[in-house]
Amino acid sequence: MHRGFAVRMTMQCSFAVYWLCGAVLWAAPTGAAKTQPAAAQDVVVLSNGDTLHGKLVGESGGKISFHSEVLGDLTIPWGKIKELHAEGTYAVFGDNNKPRNERQLGKIPVGSVDATGETVTVRGPAAAAAPIAVKEAGYIVEETTLHKELGKHSGPLAGWSGAATGGATLVTATQNQYTFSGAVALARTMPEVSWLDTRNKTLIGFSGSFGKITQPAYTMPATATTPATLVPSTSTKTAIYHADAERDEYFSPRFFALGQTTFDHNFSQDLDLQQIYGGGLGWTALKTAKQEADLKGTVQYEKQEFISGATGTNQDLVGSTFSGNYALHLKMVTYTQSVAFIPAYNNARAYSTTETNTFAFPAYKNFSFSLGTLDSYLNDPPVSLPPTKRNSFQFTMGLTYAIKAR
Repeated sequence: MHRGFAVRMTMQCSFAVYWLCGAVLWAAPTGAAKTQPAAAQDVVVLSNGDTLHGKLVGESGGKISFHSEVLGDLTIPWGKIKELHAEGTYAVFGDNNKPRNERQLGKIPVGSVDATGETVTVRGPAAAAAPIAVKEAGYIVEETTLHKELGKHSGPLAGWSGAATGGATLVTATQNQYTFSGAVALARTMPEVSWLDTRNKTLIGFSGSFGKITQPAYTMPATATTPATLVPSTSTKTAIYHADAERDEYFSPRFFALGQTTFDHNFSQDLDLQQIYGGGLGWTALKTAKQEADLKGTVQYEKQEFISGATGTNQDLVGSTFSGNYALHLKMVTYTQSVAFIPAYNNARAYSTTETNTFAFPAYKNFSFSLGTLDSYLNDPPVSLPPTKRNSFQFTMGLTYAIKAR
């Protein structure tokens, strides 16, 4: 009895092991399934014969961006490339045929890319019939990235970049002095990438400087001929504020229509508030990776109000603003300049000019040390005592923080 029971148990265990092994073999992948084919990698052959495997990120400014699993992110000039083979789907275009919207994508070749140091060939249903010269293929961009940038509509708080600057001076001596200055300049450009033409741009700026010099009252001692005299306390104030906003809408890569408004207060020039509302045209005269220059002209309404409030000094004007903006970006310094001439057509004497210059030197991460000047000229301040100078000049030093778009 015990022997039969043992035999049955042995047979049952044998069948259990059999079925367990069969289930494992059935569930296990076949040898062909175990070996998954490796994903195709893009290939770059350098002029010295070295070969890189990885992923083509794109091309801009005559340089290929390539990600190698071994070496990481690389930037390679066309002159050092012998061959390039990329199996993804890329759009290839130059400065003369940049798409401005998704409807224009059908006009540019899209497909896989084969290239040498001289030509680029696109393989795909919309590919060019002949190879494209490297100098005409200024941009190679993944098709999905291009669709995303052309169709992007960011929220009102997205895409802003610029800088914020602050500085202060405090002096305690016979006279007490303090001065605070600051500025914020923000810009939002759409699309946000540099390899597409600008559709629109929004600019917002503010700068201000406020200071005061005070001297306490004191008594001038008596002399043999004069009694003691109380000299009252004195206070001298400076206050200069400027705010502006501008919206540019581009109808070609270099020409745009604009609307703008500006507000100015200058205590030293007896100017309580000058406000301007206008619109006009602009032209990007120079645009490279390091430099940009814009020229603008507007027709506007202008209102001037003065602190003294003398009869006949406040006035409504019809005029223009003719301005130029220049920016130079170098490794060790960023220089910006803005010049504006503001005439009035219904009062030839009521014109003004402004000029600002700023140098920013990198210091630490997003911080830089800045030097700046602001020179303004107001031709028609009201007559006052002491006489109001027409020209106002200020020099500022401060620490600048770069605000970068996300």
